[in-house]
Amino acid sequence: MFIGYFTERPYQDFDSGWVGSTGREIEDLGMTNGDYNPRIGADLYNRYLDEKVYAEEMGFDGLMLNEHHSTPFCMGGVMNVEAAILARITKRAKIVLLGNVLPIWEDPLWLAEELAEIDMISRGRLVTGWVRGTGRESVAHNSQAPFNWERFQEAHDFVVKAWSTPGPFRWEGEHYQYRYVNPWARPYQEPHPQIWIPGVMSRNTVAWCAEQRYPYIMLATELEPTKKSFEYYDEVAKEQGYEAGTQHHGYLFKVHVDETEELAEEAGRKYIAGPANPFLEGNQGQVRANLQNLPGLTSRTSLLPTVSTFAAAARGRSLVPTGAEVEAPNSDAQDQADFLGTYEEQSKKYSIISGTPKTVIPKIRHVLETLRPGSIFFWDGDGAMTHEDSMRSLRLFGEEVIPAVREMGKELDLKGPFEVDTQTNEPMEA
Repeated sequence: MFIGYFTERPYQDFDSGWVGSTGREIEDLGMTNGDYNPRIGADLYNRYLDEKVYAEEMGFDGLMLNEHHSTPFCMGGVMNVEAAILARITKRAKIVLLGNVLPIWEDPLWLAEELAEIDMISRGRLVTGWVRGTGRESVAHNSQAPFNWERFQEAHDFVVKAWSTPGPFRWEGEHYQYRYVNPWARPYQEPHPQIWIPGVMSRNTVAWCAEQRYPYIMLATELEPTKKSFEYYDEVAKEQGYEAGTQHHGYLFKVHVDETEELAEEAGRKYIAGPANPFLEGNQGQVRANLQNLPGLTSRTSLLPTVSTFAAAARGRSLVPTGAEVEAPNSDAQDQADFLGTYEEQSKKYSIISGTPKTVIPKIRHVLETLRPGSIFFWDGDGAMTHEDSMRSLRLFGEEVIPAVREMGKELDLKGPFEVDTQTNEPMEA
């Protein structure tokens, strides 16, 4: 089993109302960067890097970074810079990028060179992941949303070829044209780093991912819809002539561990305070419907069962227009009505797990038994959580939780993508 650590790296300004239930409401792409304090940003970037280094010391296999733009809930607008720093200051853990927003790149050759350098500096510890992005990214970088899916696929094909095919060669595509492709920087790993794809609700992306035999990482979605989505991946895999295994399934979920139940609840409630991800109901944020539903960005007729949770959030927070076709097959109306909501509701649904190691470990086991993922990422240190909150949790992960989860992985035969080759389904060398 592969065990990773993740946080959104939120911007926290406790003096200006950005953090806490009484703070200002955050409307996506509705804030001015005149409110941004670079000195606070400097402290936070260094804090989050320090926490990643400590996560490696505590035994995590991977350090996950993500990318969002023009928003306070995620400071990773240029996550490749963070990845390059981690490549030099860490020693063992994989650097997992989930992921770069491919469609906004006008020059994917530059991206191929950046990632190759990171892989070399880390001596082969890069896991690269790519996403289609949201309306936020399309607007912030003037990218044409109707071509999002086309650009994603073409940029993917181009980068893989640039990494694995000796140049020089020409590239004459629909969206990218190069007279000369011959990047001198090539990845440390042969033929290139592993590619994992994260997501939440697109059947098109899951099907494409299964066709490529790439691991698909579900991002904090509810358990039963996630299980159905993995089943869909497996169906597509069978159509492609192979049996998908646990190495093809990954899951990110919120887990905070603390010294007492009282401390755990206090810190756990901070997940939904401050500039946490505005997609989630109960957080201090709101997404504009006209941004998240740009034409062509998401097919309304090709959605995973996981969309039910997002549809429920949409009705309460104006994520999608009234009457939008967001109902998914087999979705349950009551489940949608209950959605994530408060800390208590999220805890009941395993959307937030917080407690001491004694109470957290059985809940993690329930998630593993339900979904059977070969890769998991614990999402911690978010919202209004402090550095002290994060460090206490990381220490307890290392001392008690990670060893217990590794034993569970062996017992449940949950193999990750560094144990079983996702392309051949053959065991990999240790």
